[in-house]
Amino acid sequence: MGAGTRSLLAVVCAVAVASVYAGQPVLGSMGQELGVPRDSVGWFVAAGQLGYLVGLVLLVPLGDMLDRRRLIAAHLGVVAVGLAVTASASAAWVAFSGLAVAGGFAVVVQTAVAFTASLSPPGERGRNLGVVTSGVVVGILGSRVVTGGLAEVWGWRGSYLALAIFTAVLGVLSLCVLPSELRAGGTRYHQVLRSFAELFVQPVFLSRGLIAFFLFASFGALWSGMALPLAAEPWRLSEAEIGLFGLAGLAGALGAARSGRWGDAGHARRVTGIALTLLLASWLAIGQLEWSLTLLVVGVVVLDFAVQAVHVSNQHVLTSAYADRASSTIGGYMVFYSLGSASGAAATTVLVDSVGWTGSSVLGAALAMCALVVWSCSR
Repeated sequence: MGAGTRSLLAVVCAVAVASVYAGQPVLGSMGQELGVPRDSVGWFVAAGQLGYLVGLVLLVPLGDMLDRRRLIAAHLGVVAVGLAVTASASAAWVAFSGLAVAGGFAVVVQTAVAFTASLSPPGERGRNLGVVTSGVVVGILGSRVVTGGLAEVWGWRGSYLALAIFTAVLGVLSLCVLPSELRAGGTRYHQVLRSFAELFVQPVFLSRGLIAFFLFASFGALWSGMALPLAAEPWRLSEAEIGLFGLAGLAGALGAARSGRWGDAGHARRVTGIALTLLLASWLAIGQLEWSLTLLVVGVVVLDFAVQAVHVSNQHVLTSAYADRASSTIGGYMVFYSLGSASGAAATTVLVDSVGWTGSSVLGAALAMCALVVWSCSR
């Protein structure tokens, strides 16, 4: 795989996943304008995640039977439409609908990851996956910085509209630049769906999927809830300032870019265990948010390093074990991711509103511990 193709796929991942997470720094203003109670604003993120879940089941397996280049371009186009609907929403249900549509077709990320795996020689698969999936982290964390900054100038609607335009342009570029795939004919949609379902009884797949569920629920507990206490006393940070915390997470996650190469060297299991231990430890610092922003930044860097290292290792293991059905495998794996992220996003805002940031910190640490237990019991 050439550097240009690898870079473009990383950008596709970044922009698509940003459509799901862009609302996190502006949850307060979105909820206020659209009449959503403070303890329910986490559903702006959860709506996209639930749409993502549907897309993982119904759309991602298409990559095992159709040209992934065309799928990538088409899905980016629909994501742009969903974002535009959200930007123009006059009622909460319209925004939720737009976010669900954008989230459903944002599974183009998984098509891009499977495309990367299929184009990569075995000895380079981990390296290429590490680069492309770093785009996912850039999108998740960088969207907070960009959205927060744009919201200060144009409001939350302007930030969603800008993202919609960029997504549409990227879809056209992908169609023109990415290589076509020659796919063998004869595979039926019901066959790829059956193959998808069969994965959920495979021990390797199930253990890595459960790790992903707890991993991203812990991740969501931080990033979907953190904006609320930072905007309140004693910090009273603006949306742009809250968005800047994404830079700390980005630094941590990009620091784990080499985890794919560690997987190529046969250390995927060891890397996962070490990273999950770091994830658990990070919550000790994150839990100090109400009195120390410095410790919060340290915790964010460590948490995002750990999440990215585990995520790349998981995908390396799974695409190596199930190379003949990479799209279905990545899609199935990300079902666990989507359920975990949605659960963490919804639960953390309720806890912050009822018992404060301590409740969210305990939740995040407990979820990290669950992931570590699953790892210790797996092969």
